[in-house]
Amino acid sequence: MGTKGREIVGMDVQKVIELLNKAFADEWLAYYQYWLGAKVVAGPMKDGVIAELMEHAADELRHADMLTTRIVQLGGTPLITPQDWFKYANCGYDAPQDPFVQKIVEQNIKGEQCAISVYHRIMQEVGMKDPVTYNLALQILEDEVEHEEDLQSLLEDLNVILKK
Repeated sequence: MGTKGREIVGMDVQKVIELLNKAFADEWLAYYQYWLGAKVVAGPMKDGVIAELMEHAADELRHADMLTTRIVQLGGTPLITPQDWFKYANCGYDAPQDPFVQKIVEQNIKGEQCAISVYHRIMQEVGMKDPVTYNLALQILEDEVEHEEDLQSLLEDLNVILKK
């Protein structure tokens, strides 16, 4: 990143990099959770759930890319090992041990709700002290809110089918 771009960050740049690296870890684990869930999911509405999970997986990978770009702009290094993803993640990883569609969708709703909290917290912490990072967090937050809504709608439909 250019020196002026770092200079305008009105807070500890290392703190911003740390926040972004933790979110980066979350995005990689979310990507894998969605991707693997799509591979093992079973039950009613399976095809619709697979399509939604794969779409969300692609979004999580795109978020990881966006975060990497910002980390590098700030002069930082993205977490370089998957072991670090587990060590630094805010939201963790829920292995799809029960492949039933309802369980997979519920696990991913939990993950999206955590992600919403993470990006909201980043926005509160950086505020206008770092408008570029704020905007990045806002863009990702918008996707995470949409993901939660998509998954909750799927779960509602699924619950109607399961009650019959």
